[in-house]
Amino acid sequence: MFLYDEEMVRRIRERSKEMEAAGEIDDWLLELAYEERLFKLFVPNELNGRMTPLPEAARIFERSAWIDGAFGWLVTIGSGGGFFAATIPDREAKRLFSGREAVLAGSGMPTGRAYPVPGGYRVNGRWQYCSGSTFASFFTANVYIEREGEQEEMRSFAFLPEQVEIIRDWNSFGLRATASHSIAVTDAFVPAEMTFDIVSEPRYDDAIYRYPFRPFAQVSFAAASLGISRHWLDECRSFAERRTEAWREKSPLRLKALLGSLEEQERRWREASEAFYHAVDSAWAEFESARELPEERWKEVGRVSQEAAAVARSGSEAIFPLLGMTALQHDHPLNRTWRDLHTVTQHSLLLPLEE
Repeated sequence: MFLYDEEMVRRIRERSKEMEAAGEIDDWLLELAYEERLFKLFVPNELNGRMTPLPEAARIFERSAWIDGAFGWLVTIGSGGGFFAATIPDREAKRLFSGREAVLAGSGMPTGRAYPVPGGYRVNGRWQYCSGSTFASFFTANVYIEREGEQEEMRSFAFLPEQVEIIRDWNSFGLRATASHSIAVTDAFVPAEMTFDIVSEPRYDDAIYRYPFRPFAQVSFAAASLGISRHWLDECRSFAERRTEAWREKSPLRLKALLGSLEEQERRWREASEAFYHAVDSAWAEFESARELPEERWKEVGRVSQEAAAVARSGSEAIFPLLGMTALQHDHPLNRTWRDLHTVTQHSLLLPLEE
């Protein structure tokens, strides 16, 4: 796999600056992801997928994000869409997921409205933060269905690219190459069979389709956070090594503080990573066998995911002031990885809040 090829890692990182400036990852990198079926880690084998146990997928997310934050986030989000392959109606799932370049972008926020018409629905809406919008082969979004005299119903809708307008408004300070733009749909007709309920009974027996969505997403996002954090710490270590000789003479106290803080945050990262994967691995093994877990186990998975993200975030903040003006340069790897890390850990699912 190219993710473990040192020369390929170097090549990708050499392009990180330019991809960030362009707001998209390179076509050749997308091609590698298609070839390795990295966007199909949770698509069933029957749909030309690469069905992968969640613990293994989490390590792929971490590795991808360690190489490049934006690329890792796109692999994480793009593959996560395979979670819906088991609840989209069978014929449509085959059409949407079977292609070599099948990958979805979308949003879980219910910011669309629909009303029934013969054969389906008319839909209008706008959804933010649709990562991978510029290369998605289809889109999904949550919509409220309005029926006269009845309570509104929320349902997930699938849209084809020709039905979607991409509004290029992604202007975050990090993960800039993810093309996480808004999408809009105007008076689009969506057949009933292109709608689905993600909590309905899945058609496939793979364990991932019965794994609760919230801890699934928390594990995925925490793994990406750990990957970017590890890259950040690697960049800090390289920076410290390059500065050691000069600072030993001119700024010995600063050098001591940097090396001490770096050692401490590397230790915290290792401990958080070990706790995270221990919980993820053990929960998956038990769930794969029994297809159920007590609620406290799901809460533990969520907790270690949030703690991993918190350690990644706080660790970077502890070191950043010691890096001097170099870390403030927008195009420096220290700056880019710091921004990417703070963007991914901003996700609400990684915060210790219960809505």
